[in-house]
Amino acid sequence: MKRLVLVVFPLLLAAQQIPRPEYPQPQFERELWLNLNGTWEFEFDDANKGLEEDWANTRTRFSRTILVPFAFETAKSGIGDTSFHPWVWYRRTFALPPAWQGRRVLLKFGAVDYHAAVWVNGRRAGEHEGGSVPFALDITPLVKTGAPNAVVVRAEDSPTDRHQPRGKQYWEPQSRGIFYTRTTGIWQTVWLEAAGSSYLESVRITPTVDGLARFEARIARPAAGVEFHAMVSYQQQPRGAASGALEGPRAAAAVLIRNPQLWSVAQPNLYDVTFELRQGAVVLDRVRSYFGFRRVAVEGGRVTLNGRPTYLKFLLDQGYWPESTLTPPSDDALVFDIKAAKAMGFNGVRKHQKVEDPRFLYWADQLGFLVSGEIANAYAFDETYAMRFTREWMEAVARDYNHPSVILWVPINESWGVDNLNDPRQTAHLRALYSLTHSLDATRLVIDNDGWEHTDLTDLFGIHDYARSGELLWEKYKDLGKPGMGVPDNARRALAPGFAYNGAPVFLSEFGGIAYIPPGTQVPPESWGYSGVEKTPEDALQRLASLYEAIARIPAIIGICYTQLTDVEQEVNGLFTYDRQPKFDYGAIRALNEKLR
Repeated sequence: MKRLVLVVFPLLLAAQQIPRPEYPQPQFERELWLNLNGTWEFEFDDANKGLEEDWANTRTRFSRTILVPFAFETAKSGIGDTSFHPWVWYRRTFALPPAWQGRRVLLKFGAVDYHAAVWVNGRRAGEHEGGSVPFALDITPLVKTGAPNAVVVRAEDSPTDRHQPRGKQYWEPQSRGIFYTRTTGIWQTVWLEAAGSSYLESVRITPTVDGLARFEARIARPAAGVEFHAMVSYQQQPRGAASGALEGPRAAAAVLIRNPQLWSVAQPNLYDVTFELRQGAVVLDRVRSYFGFRRVAVEGGRVTLNGRPTYLKFLLDQGYWPESTLTPPSDDALVFDIKAAKAMGFNGVRKHQKVEDPRFLYWADQLGFLVSGEIANAYAFDETYAMRFTREWMEAVARDYNHPSVILWVPINESWGVDNLNDPRQTAHLRALYSLTHSLDATRLVIDNDGWEHTDLTDLFGIHDYARSGELLWEKYKDLGKPGMGVPDNARRALAPGFAYNGAPVFLSEFGGIAYIPPGTQVPPESWGYSGVEKTPEDALQRLASLYEAIARIPAIIGICYTQLTDVEQEVNGLFTYDRQPKFDYGAIRALNEKLR
């Protein structure tokens, strides 16, 4: 069997003194930082008595240990307990480097599922709700220099609440069907940064293909006489600089680059940018970032990238690993997934029911790989769900706005959280998410409800169809795109009640799901595939080829997303096994993708 020339995934899990030691957010990188991953003290609080008993102050030690950033349900955490534990506590100490004297100290979390409260040296530092997105706390008044500092984190995550955004995390004790092991508590990197007396909280980068790059900064603790500066370079050569005065906590600057090198899948050109806050000749704060010039649109019934029609050849990527579930076990593991997908002829992924680790998007930017961005959905609607889901979705869009690889936003999948669109509140919520997303980001496409039950507000018409054969797929969609023809129904109605097809291009955003289990592969006894499990790789490839051949004959389909990149627990539809062993010849899959143009 022909294999990609890459280190096979299990060899990437070499023991490291600090897990996930790389800088966690390379689009907003400070020079002075300290990784807090590693061994923390840990405690289950099944009786939920920790707050009442003030564990942040009264408990100087917890009885267990855990390896952060891996959730307690994972083997990598050192615990591996998949039973229900809704309340958990973490504790560790740290010392500030001497070079941080006189600087602001920021405590940052990549993600904590679902509600986090934080104490530093026994004093409340802050809290955050939303299991998929980052948060930062300015802990300067709480820390001591020249002595150990203690940080305590309490995480609360209801294992059964279907109104809470949870994605594929199952609300019953054991994984089943399309639902998998839960993630509770800290599951992305925790770190400290040293910033200036006035410091940058975020910078929103909006490049256009004519070479204009606009930078909009948010500043904490703004002060008189402080200016915002942006210095752009390409391949280590200066290309432009600009500055802007602070207007309260905001500042803006813009740089015009002549003859910009555009970002694309074939040529992922990236520009480096350094941001500074200066007070006269003194640099108060400095952050390094990067961006890419590119434009995404629908033109002439096709998705275009920089004005060129681009057929979306995507894989469904759920971002799970056998020893660490939602947490990528290493940076190399992320690179492996992207390079393997590209080697098989795919140009992007639909990150499914997950806001992926920022390092994945960094590598997608670097390697030239398109991404459809999603978030963990809930399964039941009420007003509390609508408020907390909307807030978290806004934070996810803000986190990933600067990544050129992200070309598409998908807030809702298959009516999850809005399962009764005869309810006008749920329809309003669905349509509002589309408009809200475009209000936050005018540079990307948005699908309102991927899979079915679309409203009149969607840029692409995402459909899910797991037809077993190309013949069945052809018969169903052969008239797609002809005058007067809409989009046929599938597992659910193609359109939400009261809406007509708006003519958006059709994206076959889930298909295939062809299961095959290689000999010797260890899988759960209840393993399954969307349309049965094939006995040989030849049988599986034959079915896959028939689907591709049918799709190639339907020009109204402008892109595909095959289910899926890897097996996940009992779901064995992957092109790879769960531990990233290939099931098929790379060249055979690539040849099928080359049929789609």
